[in-house]
Amino acid sequence: MIENFRIRVFRAVAQHLNFSRAAEELLLTQPAVTQQIKALEDELGLPLFDRGGGHIVLTAGGKALLPFAEKMKELSDEAFAAVAEAFGQSAGELALGASQTIGQYLLPTFVAAFRRANPKVKVTARSGNTDEMLEALLSRAVQLALIEGPERRKDLHIEPFMEDHMVLVVPATHGWADHEIKVEDLKSEPLLMREFGSGSRRVVEQALSKVGVKAKDLTISMELDSTEGLLSAVEAGLGITFVSRWAVRNQLSLGTLKIARVQGLKLSRRFSMAYPAGPEPTGTVGIFRRFLLSQAMEIAPKRTGRIAVP
Repeated sequence: MIENFRIRVFRAVAQHLNFSRAAEELLLTQPAVTQQIKALEDELGLPLFDRGGGHIVLTAGGKALLPFAEKMKELSDEAFAAVAEAFGQSAGELALGASQTIGQYLLPTFVAAFRRANPKVKVTARSGNTDEMLEALLSRAVQLALIEGPERRKDLHIEPFMEDHMVLVVPATHGWADHEIKVEDLKSEPLLMREFGSGSRRVVEQALSKVGVKAKDLTISMELDSTEGLLSAVEAGLGITFVSRWAVRNQLSLGTLKIARVQGLKLSRRFSMAYPAGPEPTGTVGIFRRFLLSQAMEIAPKRTGRIAVP
């Protein structure tokens, strides 16, 4: 089954609520997108978008059509996957979301290995913090979200696929570099943290809480919305931070940052994949899920530098 092109255009505009961004996604001109939407509205005899007030919103008719448009895409993907599978191959589209640590340091390696085994699968990806990726999953902007940190939601299935450790990173000249400190010592140092909504931040706060250190006891001097921002700030001497061991490999190898071990603090966590509650995913999503469960640790980038895991 080949998806109706006008429905595909409608779905892109409905997702972005922006004709220009939909045109970029579809590799079309904006007039071409407008023309396809007008043709679909003429065919249905009803407007699908309200273009008044300086912004675009779905009409009642557009809202009614959207879930069917999404189902059409799913059915089209399943059809292509079934035909390819009959010949021992995989085909179709796969839209992934990833929290920032996974998206920046692990996802490219995962996708490259997956594409080598499934060259006919077209993969698209976006990244953000954990909360943003879960919302993208619920809005069907992505089909599978790779997230960090503990999450429990009744509307989603959360399935771990690999283990990660977070480490305390300090400037290379810091007195704690390559030494072990007491957890109480953290209260006296400026601490750099990710923004609220970040899975990494939740893991750190929960681990510290378990050993009796509350957020109010810490001197949080700055919040940043990316791991790279945290590491650059530590290099600049603005404070210390906790990051995934995957994120700091290059800096440790170059000697620009060092690790400090925190006595009694366990910062082990699991990276997980999230998908809608219900049956196990099929098609390209199911194939990628099985791929991660069986091969994630084997194909993860090799670590460089000396990383001490508490």
